[in-house]
Amino acid sequence: MLASQPDSARWTLPCFLEDVCARHGPRIALRFEGGDFTYDAVATQARGVARGLLAGGLAKGARVAVSMGNRPEWVFAAFGVALAGGIVVPLNTLASPAETDHVLRHCDASVLLMQRRLGSRDFLAELAERHPALEDASPGLLRDPTLPSLRRVVCLGQSERRGAVEPWGDFTWGGAGFPEGVLDAAAAQVAPSDDGVLLYSSGTTAHPKGILHYQRAPVIQSWRFAELMDLDPEDRVFTAQPFFWTAGFAMSMGATLAAGARLVLQELFAPGPALALIESERVTVVHAFPHQEKALAEHPDAAARDLRSVVKLRFDSPLAARCGVTEDAWSMHASYGLTETFTLATAYPARTSAALRRGNSGPPLDGTELRIVHPETGATLGPGEEGEIAVRGLTLMRGYHRVAPERVFDPEGFFHTQDGGSLDATGVLHWTGRLSGLIKTGGANVSPVEVENALAEHPALMVGLVVGVPHPSLGEIVVLCALAATAGPADETALRAFLRERLAAYKVPRRVLFFREDELVFTGNRKIQPAALRDTALRRLEAERATVEGHRYGSDGE
Repeated sequence: MLASQPDSARWTLPCFLEDVCARHGPRIALRFEGGDFTYDAVATQARGVARGLLAGGLAKGARVAVSMGNRPEWVFAAFGVALAGGIVVPLNTLASPAETDHVLRHCDASVLLMQRRLGSRDFLAELAERHPALEDASPGLLRDPTLPSLRRVVCLGQSERRGAVEPWGDFTWGGAGFPEGVLDAAAAQVAPSDDGVLLYSSGTTAHPKGILHYQRAPVIQSWRFAELMDLDPEDRVFTAQPFFWTAGFAMSMGATLAAGARLVLQELFAPGPALALIESERVTVVHAFPHQEKALAEHPDAAARDLRSVVKLRFDSPLAARCGVTEDAWSMHASYGLTETFTLATAYPARTSAALRRGNSGPPLDGTELRIVHPETGATLGPGEEGEIAVRGLTLMRGYHRVAPERVFDPEGFFHTQDGGSLDATGVLHWTGRLSGLIKTGGANVSPVEVENALAEHPALMVGLVVGVPHPSLGEIVVLCALAATAGPADETALRAFLRERLAAYKVPRRVLFFREDELVFTGNRKIQPAALRDTALRRLEAERATVEGHRYGSDGE
């Protein structure tokens, strides 16, 4: 493993926090809205969360959901849950109320740590509207048949008790007298092979899958990212990646802490204020998805901002010219990973020469094994032969929550990713694309089935199928291809509004295209062919010269 990592017996989130504090205790770890938290202060706050949980009776292995933006309390909560022996369940703050309800039920969360408001949303009001039992219960005594495991709700930004909902201050104050020795003993009982993080990510199924990771996965990847990205204590890192996804957890938060660097936080990404932060904080590293980088580079304020402090940035980033990056000397794009491997499974270090990085996804990382297998037979293929990527190793998930392991792993413990690729003669991976219908848009996964199921109750559609259409900054955009029913007219704006009430914003189709039946390609048993539909949708957008998120289809060079 990497030289900077502690012994494998310390691959737990409690030990990780202790180790980074031992190395960097008085340094500033987090900067948020003008305030600072040192590494030692982060540990103090995390212990306060842990005491509050333990004083309330949290048992080892209990699941604690965390629903907050990128703010210090998210960091305190994640480590506090781990110190108390719980399993962290990061909730997607972009999810609709119905999606959040599904995750809370499916993960069996006994505690919810949340913030009241984020952007234009009032999460507490949404929760109370769907679960009136909150208003009638007392703190710690919630009894709601629609969320049968949930007992406590703790809310940041709530000043007084509201039924079962406890203010954040009451929660931490209530644990103030909990014995430090018992907390230390609880943290010492956490092992690298214990369950640590339960994440929810869209797959090809109708609902997000619960991806359960051992304690060791985020710790290994945090130390690993710090070294791969060549971070050091003088770095100042800005991130637009949400902490509830593995990239935000390990690449942004974890790696910054592992390096002893400073993490500059913006609770909810907004390009104008982000540019101001990058300039004023003299940020050296920017973590953002391609469409966010594009939004930063094209914002009206960008030209007036001095962004030359940013030196660890891809040469092909839309931000590169704004930051004065003129050489291809640093990039993590020669890599491959997924939520099931807690980010990367393969990678070249960011300082690898551009010639070596170009055109591939890097070699397998230490502790990771890759195979290329035939998608139908499972037979192992040789160098240069294209098939399905299969992976096993130290950061591979324990499994999908509530799914039998034999349905997830093959007899040798390999996970078949539904991604296509090949290994060359030197063992370097060449990723070629997804074999499944999963859509990757702006760094997030979208299941076509999930969107299509949300459309089932809409009376204006006879058929609605969802495809991913290529987009230069988002990767793909979600496009709904629809056959209108004879019962009434169908309207693109109305359909998108219908879906916004049921799905996270990034899952709502960017465009709805209506077709006649004779315009679609069917199989012999009258099923619409997805690959042909994707091509048809692209041609339609090109013919319209449609503009979607800054890209004009059918323009020169398309």
